[in-house]
Amino acid sequence: MKSLTILRHAKSGWDATVERDFDRPINVRGQRGAELIGQWLKRQKLPVDRIIASPAVRVTQTLDIFQPAADLDALEPQWDRRIYLASAATLIDVIRDIGGDATHLLISGHNPGLEDLILMLVPESADDELRAQVEQKLPTSALARLEIDIDDWHALDTGSARFAAFIRPRDLDPALSPAMDED
Repeated sequence: MKSLTILRHAKSGWDATVERDFDRPINVRGQRGAELIGQWLKRQKLPVDRIIASPAVRVTQTLDIFQPAADLDALEPQWDRRIYLASAATLIDVIRDIGGDATHLLISGHNPGLEDLILMLVPESADDELRAQVEQKLPTSALARLEIDIDDWHALDTGSARFAAFIRPRDLDPALSPAMDED
């Protein structure tokens, strides 16, 4: 049995002056969301033994806040450029390549890839309420925890997961309810 935790980067600042999308930072609202989700993970005592992540600035800044809040600051993320704006199929390849001997893997990156990954892994007939929430939108700083009945990440396949948890910043603080410009 493996668990896959999927963490979307925190809300980023579209008003930041950057030359590349890759360099866009998170904003104050994003900082609060990342911290709340990290604290929630710590309270739930959900283990993570490896982190793989996009090296984009908004992901690195998210993890800089999320990891201490989740008591995961001892883990050094493995940065993989393939995760940046990747498709769900590419994310499955990355997980198969890098998952290694991890039992509890966390991947952090971007939409639409992460949302599509969850929808690919969790069959439509399972966990309909949580799946419907993800189909509507995987908001920034949202975290999904999936359980997968495999012994090796190379065996990861579509339709093989079930929800263990799904949490959004707005579930923890109504002041973080989404704006129409959620990115």
